[in-house]
Amino acid sequence: MDDVLNECRAKMDKAITSLEKDLTKLRTGRASVGLVDGITVEYYGTMTPLNQLASISIPDSRTIAIQPWDRNVFSGIEKAIMKSDLGLNPVSDGKLIRINIPPLTEERRKDLVKMAKKYSEDAKVALRNVRREANDTLKKMKNDKDLTEDEMHKGHEEVQKITDSFVIKVDQILAEKEKEIMEF
Repeated sequence: MDDVLNECRAKMDKAITSLEKDLTKLRTGRASVGLVDGITVEYYGTMTPLNQLASISIPDSRTIAIQPWDRNVFSGIEKAIMKSDLGLNPVSDGKLIRINIPPLTEERRKDLVKMAKKYSEDAKVALRNVRREANDTLKKMKNDKDLTEDEMHKGHEEVQKITDSFVIKVDQILAEKEKEIMEF
C-alpha cells in the first residue's frame, strides 16, 4: 500500500510542477525569463529553443534582454518573438535584443487571471485522475487478496488526505499568481 501512496504523491507533485511551469508563461506586469521560455527560433533550418541560442537576462523589472551568441540569428529571434502570442515588440541594436514589458490593462489582467484559473482547474483534474487511479489500484489489491477491506478503506482515506493537501497547494499557487497579475 505504501508504494501506491508514494506513487500517488509523486504523480501529484508532477501535476503541481506542470501547473507552476504553465503559470510562469503567463505575462504579468513584470519581466520574467519564463515569458520567452516556450519560444523556438528557426536556426539553420531547425526549430531551436531560444535559450539555446542566446543568454536571456532581466536588467530591470520591465525589460528582458536577449543576447544571441550568433549574429546571424538576430532576425530569426525577432520574428519568433513577434509571432509568439505574447504581444511583445523586440527592439534590436545589433548587439542586444530588448523587449520592454508594457504595463497591463485591467482587461488584460482579468484575461490572465482567467487563464491562470483554467490552468489550476486542469491541475485539479489531473489530481483527481491520480486519486482515482490510486483508489482503483487499492480496490484491485483488495480483490487480489493483497489487502483486507479495512486496509483498503484506510488507503482510500490516506489517498483523499494526500489529494486534499495537493488541492490546497494548487489554490495557494493560484492565489499568489492572481495577486502578482493584479499588482500594478
